[in-house]
Parts: sequence; C-alpha cells; structure tokens
Amino acid sequence: MVLGKRLRQLRERAGVSFEEAARAIEVTALTVRRMEKAEVGLRIPYVKELLRTYGVSTTEIDDFVSLAREANQPGWWYKYRDVLPDWFSAYVSLETEAAVIRLYEPQYVPGLLQTPDYAAALMRVGFPNETEEEIARRVSLRLRRQDLLAKPDAPAVWAILDETVLRRAVGGPEVMRAQIDRLIEVLGSPKVRIQIMRFAAGPHPGAFGPFHYFRFGFSELPDIVYTESLAGSQYFDQPTDVVTYLEILDRMSVQAEPVARTRDILEALRKEL
Repeated sequence: MVLGKRLRQLRERAGVSFEEAARAIEVTALTVRRMEKAEVGLRIPYVKELLRTYGVSTTEIDDFVSLAREANQPGWWYKYRDVLPDWFSAYVSLETEAAVIRLYEPQYVPGLLQTPDYAAALMRVGFPNETEEEIARRVSLRLRRQDLLAKPDAPAVWAILDETVLRRAVGGPEVMRAQIDRLIEVLGSPKVRIQIMRFAAGPHPGAFGPFHYFRFGFSELPDIVYTESLAGSQYFDQPTDVVTYLEILDRMSVQAEPVARTRDILEALRKEL
C-alpha cells in the first residue's frame, strides 16, 4: 500500500497520466491504477520502467525496487493460509505493521490477549466440524500473532472490553480464571491499556458490534478501521468514516471504567470464579 501510494505520487509529480504510464509498460490504464491501489503485486520490470518514465534517478530506482521485492515476499502468516480466510489475512497484515491499535470488543477477549485454552474453546464453537489438528492450527496462528506484543517496537494497544467479555463462560471456570490472569499480567506492559465497560454504564455508542482502529508509522498509509460480521469483514479508510469510529472510541473511553480501576475489577471477577 505504501509503495503503491509512492508510485502514484511520483507519477503525478512527473505529470504522467494513467494512459501514458500504461503505454510505457504495455498494459492497460486499469493495471496501473490497481498497482497504485495495491490491488495487484508489484512486478519488478513494470516498476523499473515506470520509475524511468517518471524521471526517477538510478539510485532511487534501486532503493524502490529493493523495497518492492521485500513487499512481494509473503508474510509470516502465509504458512497458515490453510486456516486463514482471505478476508482476515489483510487484518493480520495491518496488525503486524500498526503503531497504534485501539479496539472495542463486546463479546470475547481480543485475539492478541487470549490464552491458548480460551482460544481453543472459541475455535471449537466457531468451527464445530473441524478436527483437533485443524483447531490446533488455528490456535497456533492466534498465538503467533501475539509475538507482536514482545517486539521492541510493539504497537500501543488500547482495548475497551464490555463486561460481557469477562462474564461469558468460555471453556469453564478454570479457563476463565487463567484468561483473567493473562489480562492482569499484560496490564504490566507499558504498551497495553485495558478499560472495562460495566453494565452499570448503560447504553454506549459502540454497542452495535466490535471494531478495531489502526494507525501506522507511514505517512502514506491512512488510519484504517476494521469491522466484522458472520459474513466477512469491512475495512474503512475514508477520513470521514475513520473519524466517526475514533470519536466513538474517545467517548467510550470516558464512559468506561478508568484504566486505574481495571486491575481491581479483574481481580474481583476472578474471585467470583
């Protein structure tokens, strides 16, 4: 996505139209558009010829091509393609590159914070016809995503969890106790912030469903919001849409219990279990 936007910027700076760029590499104008929108891979011969057409220096071309080759390499999640739906692979890619992740979850603990047993219990419900081996593959993918939190440049994660998340018995009391212990543990990370939306808080603007907000360290990459349903997912990157979700998150963060109260709430719920 970043390189596609840079290609567009270079084309526009050079005053080259889609049609002129397409003629330079003997493709349709639609192909050039799709390259700039990151809807197709960046073929190295095409990239080189486009950059020459745009008047880019040899050194800059070499640097760009090196980045394009890196971008064309499959991500670590590629080996999980047997259990990773196409509509969710984009999410994993965004999650991996994000500098900030803010989210609201009304039903379940977010994947980044789940224990293996909690994740497995959810997978058995979501995929009742799969074998234990297939369930284990899905759990492995979820746990592999959590390596992100241990990186030196880990993203800042700010999660608002509905009280339902903590009271829904996933896997039984023992599994839930371990899951709450995990949430208490991650509170010690300077990069993780968790708030609880108590039932007593009443209606709130995010009650319609889960959504996740991503911010990146690249100026070329816009903020993106992810939502999902039983039928798939949607990604929003238009500023008006993103701002709507961001404002809702801000309002919810005021309505939810303060971060300083989260540990006490979790410990009290654990005692109930």
